[in-house]
Amino acid sequence: METYTAVTNAVGGSLGLSALVATIPLLTFFVMLLGVKARAHWSALVALAASILVAVLGFHMPADLAGLSAIRGGIYGLVICWVILGAIWFYQITVLSGRFEDLRRVFDRLGGGDLRIQAILIAFCFGGLLEALAGFGAPVAITATMILSLGVKPLKAAVTVLIANTAPVAFGAVAVPITTAADVGGKDAHVIATIVGHQAPFLAMLVPLILLVILDGMKGLKDAWLPALVIGVSFAIAQWVTAATPAYNLTDVVACIVSMGVAVIFLQFWKPRGVEGVRERYGLPAQAEEKEALPAVRVWMALLPYVIVVAIFGVANLHAGLKAWLKSFVIKIDIQALSSRLVTADGKPVKDAVYNFAWMSNPGTLLIISGLVVAVVYFFFNEKGRYAFKFPAIFTEFGSVVYRMRWSILTIASVLALAYVMNFSGQTIAMGTFLAGLGTVYAFLAPALGWIGTAVTGSDTSANALFSKLQVSAAENLQHAGIHGATPELMLAANTTGGVVGKMISPQSLAIAATSVDMEGKESDILKAVVPWSFGMLVVVCVLVFLQTNVLSFLVP
Repeated sequence: METYTAVTNAVGGSLGLSALVATIPLLTFFVMLLGVKARAHWSALVALAASILVAVLGFHMPADLAGLSAIRGGIYGLVICWVILGAIWFYQITVLSGRFEDLRRVFDRLGGGDLRIQAILIAFCFGGLLEALAGFGAPVAITATMILSLGVKPLKAAVTVLIANTAPVAFGAVAVPITTAADVGGKDAHVIATIVGHQAPFLAMLVPLILLVILDGMKGLKDAWLPALVIGVSFAIAQWVTAATPAYNLTDVVACIVSMGVAVIFLQFWKPRGVEGVRERYGLPAQAEEKEALPAVRVWMALLPYVIVVAIFGVANLHAGLKAWLKSFVIKIDIQALSSRLVTADGKPVKDAVYNFAWMSNPGTLLIISGLVVAVVYFFFNEKGRYAFKFPAIFTEFGSVVYRMRWSILTIASVLALAYVMNFSGQTIAMGTFLAGLGTVYAFLAPALGWIGTAVTGSDTSANALFSKLQVSAAENLQHAGIHGATPELMLAANTTGGVVGKMISPQSLAIAATSVDMEGKESDILKAVVPWSFGMLVVVCVLVFLQTNVLSFLVP
């Protein structure tokens, strides 16, 4: 039985050449998307074919293992699609119920009638709360549809939610990226969380201001910079403080609630400027005075779906006993050829070859449960005449969502298949090892490793699983070279925070955003809009991490 062990110098015995060849699949995807202007699913399929060719011809992986690696990744891609399906279907229930218009009016009041502030509250604060509890694309899918309903154009809505999703990602899904970095790197998660808590807030302060520019250009920044700064700074302070406590896994929950609360209080005293101007620029009718009061019961019923989803995710993730019970429902997917023939250098099976799908604790399943609970509540507490809610319609709607997402499902499955071929064959680790071997300059480039990993896999958690050991090894080499501030914990934090700004350009995220705003096939337009912001934020993180190795070393515990 022929086994396969990935090596980083497979191409001509050279690490540099291997790393260069390993970039071919990613370059293929972006060239197809931006240069050829092919649709995302075709771009992903061509890039997948390129990754298999590179794996077989360049990294000498047996062809059957390369194909099975693609199947393994595709399976995981379908699991991610389950989450997105649940998120979009959950939103559609609020639309079918007729309650979404009331929710829009609630956010209208919270934002003082300013479309830009409403969008920031939804994408940044509420989206951050969903990221804290769910992750896996659900925040992008839900908030994109909500912002679209405000009257924001599809492209701007997609870019807004992708960039807003940066600040909370490091502590997303109850800080899973950080605990993964600690487990794989063999370091203290609390220390890593504290360092990330001294990095991510600098992005958090900037993000609401960036969103203003995206939503309404420099005019929007001039009109509403103060409330945007208040939202960003309050989030950043709460994130900084909470990350340093033993409850670091609740960092984003606390930060989002604090920033939303501070924003609501501030907006009681600050009058929005240029409200009608932005509506005119968006081609929306002038804001009419409300002729009908919005009773408290209707406000409550409009907010209820999101109270339910936060409650269900909170209990499922924070109650230790229930969390363990839910995770006990597992479907084991073991592709024997992979689990027996893919081995590490010390002869052990590759960790991710077997996939244990904990379907009950999966965010997609929790969103489906949340949606069913909401539907039942809306069915029994229904005001006849105003909210004509028919329970069977939710099942028909689920089928409609699946049909709408058919090309995005193919894209996401293909992208994850690409990621697994690159990972199992050694392509991704070759790129990472090459970067880690650049010597003292690596103190500046360390976040780029997390950025690449998240761009490939669409997950900061996966990027940490890939590169945490490499980051620890690179840190030890840097310390031997005399850069004593480059601690392993700092490099692990750098990988995490670098991954945060890479998520917006991952093919997976682009497909989710495109589907949510009805821009299937136009992922290249979204990519063009977010790439400059992703690079710019990466430079900010690189500079910050480099400074933390010397002049800002006091920020590293």
